[in-house]
Amino acid sequence: MVAKTSQPDRKRNDRRGGRGGRGQREPSEFAEATLSLDRVTRVVKGGRRMRFRAVVVMGNRKGKVGLGTGKATEVQAAIKKASAAAKRAMMRVPIQNGTIPHEVQIKFKAARIRLMPAMPGTGVIAGGALRVILDHAGVKNVLSKRFGSRNKLVNAQATMIALQKLRPVMGQATVEDKPAVPAAETSSGAKIEVKEVSRKETEAKNLEAKRNAIE
Repeated sequence: MVAKTSQPDRKRNDRRGGRGGRGQREPSEFAEATLSLDRVTRVVKGGRRMRFRAVVVMGNRKGKVGLGTGKATEVQAAIKKASAAAKRAMMRVPIQNGTIPHEVQIKFKAARIRLMPAMPGTGVIAGGALRVILDHAGVKNVLSKRFGSRNKLVNAQATMIALQKLRPVMGQATVEDKPAVPAAETSSGAKIEVKEVSRKETEAKNLEAKRNAIE
């Protein structure tokens, strides 16, 4: 014998997303990656307190990236805090033709990082935390070199500082096609074409008219 579900139970299941009780979440535009998950201690009067520290990178691979850290007694809580911090610290990276606009070199604590623009097809020549951040930022071609510390958190912070120093480089101004001038209509309905004349053309015509008058 099959038990029938009452109408209130059906509404409750629909709100929860079905029998499983879990609604389907919409896919987020930001990708998330956990750089490191370390066990840290803090010395207090009563002894040592053990906690977990998570470092999370979040970006949409279209020029936005953020870095956040979180500490908690549980792993999931630490990752959740780090994700929230990364979303709050989101920054925009100027990307031109799939690479960075210019070379930048930064020193942060014991880490030194150098980023250089690359031609299309080069790829992301980087490793560790540097590669993860550049990938989530949307950089497709870049050359990099890392010196000094191998600590993931320090290298990630140095990378974010280097990306903050990037400024878009204005190249040659592209000449956009001017929109066509619409034809004006007279009271009789006939269309009159309006032609734009530059100042140089006007001066040249005036000079030619004066020469003809003198001759």
